[in-house]
Amino acid sequence: MTWTAATTEPSQLGESPFWHPEERRLYWVDISGRRVSRLDPASGAVEHWHLPSEPGCIAPVRGGGLVLALRADIVLARQWQGALEPIARLPFDPATQRANDGKCDALGRFWVGSIHEPQAGPRQPVATLHCIDARGPGPATVRRVLDGAATANGLAWSPDGATLYWCDTPSHQIRAWDADAGLMPQGEPRVLHAFAPKPAGWQPGQPGQPAYGGRPDGACVDAEGAYWSALYEGGRVVRLSPRGEVLADIATPLRCPTMPCLGGDDGRTLFVTSASHGRPAAELAELPLSGCIVSLRVDVPGLPVAFFAPGTH
Repeated sequence: MTWTAATTEPSQLGESPFWHPEERRLYWVDISGRRVSRLDPASGAVEHWHLPSEPGCIAPVRGGGLVLALRADIVLARQWQGALEPIARLPFDPATQRANDGKCDALGRFWVGSIHEPQAGPRQPVATLHCIDARGPGPATVRRVLDGAATANGLAWSPDGATLYWCDTPSHQIRAWDADAGLMPQGEPRVLHAFAPKPAGWQPGQPGQPAYGGRPDGACVDAEGAYWSALYEGGRVVRLSPRGEVLADIATPLRCPTMPCLGGDDGRTLFVTSASHGRPAAELAELPLSGCIVSLRVDVPGLPVAFFAPGTH
């Protein structure tokens, strides 16, 4: 397996990649850099769109455009670099929380998790997962679905919609819920997979430090129902079965992969975003693609990206 550099200009914190089948482009965000970007793989051209605040996640919109989670605001852009139309506001204090990982479901709703960003001290388990539904003629509704996380990540559904996946990155655990016909989680979750915790005192690149395999960040699901997870600080992506078995463990040319997605014309190109912000200088020198997007050809295609349904707003 050979990784290819899909981009060479690093993001500070690349996240939320998706393949747009109609445009044949790859989209992603740079959260810390406050921009959305898109790549045309056929020409190699990359376009950037600078935003007023951090874009935690994005998704395509039926009929064209993007839906974006900007810190605590959900906005709609009818076209690339178009006006930002407010849809909803997430019910948390943007001084200590912001939107993080999210995506649309098959019914056209935008799901957005949050991250606790305190001014001082450790992150607390106050982050949430909300579902934004704008399909009706009236104002969009915002429903709190899950909570108790510090860094919401890894949102995905099984191909049949019967299982919802979500993780709290600092817990090092990916959880799975049974989902009802409306794709809502039911009952208590099971642990899909638990990764070894970060050793006390671990520092990247420190000689003689204990081994560390990273913690689960963003994710996607392929056509066979396998769950792909990027392991932040672990330098790898793993493919897990619906029972949590490790089907593949693939090293990347990155220390901090952040989120995978499957795309390309046949859905068999694995794209992985990554982070460079705040990483040690020695690490960036050793891994010069840090912050860039890398790609790899795989055997099983992904699921088509789900589009946001904007209703009549």
